[in-house]
Amino acid sequence: MRKITTVIVLALTLTTVSPAPAGADVTAFLGATLTPSSRAVRGAAVGISLLVVGFEFEYASTAEDLVEGAPSLRTGMINGLIQTPTRTQFYLTAGGGLFREQLGAFSETSIGTNIGGGIKLGLMGPLRLRLDYRIFHLRGNALHKNPQRVYVGANLMF
Repeated sequence: MRKITTVIVLALTLTTVSPAPAGADVTAFLGATLTPSSRAVRGAAVGISLLVVGFEFEYASTAEDLVEGAPSLRTGMINGLIQTPTRTQFYLTAGGGLFREQLGAFSETSIGTNIGGGIKLGLMGPLRLRLDYRIFHLRGNALHKNPQRVYVGANLMF
């Protein structure tokens, strides 16, 4: 009798508990790399998330400014996210990947990490506005070890 009760309780539990739905999104963004001078940055991110935890791949590119002595910077990062499970999502992110910094004849390719946060604001349907801030730590012989970046992007959930 005890085994039958246990099986029934287990069966009822499994039918009423369901996994959190997974979601995916893509972001196209424009912004500014603020270190050592403000230059335009553009990029894209593709992510997948469960209720509170998510992961994304992000690529961004900043052009060099020879007048200001500011190198170009390209980053490809894989990040983990912790976010609020609400329509307006606040999130914190951290991750790592590769970067390439270039200024004139100088070039450095190595690994780097980043940490940051932001907000995804629902606009209409699956379209959201994404605001993001990141601080990078570039390894190797990077000219600027801790560039900062801000951006605004169009985010589409699917």
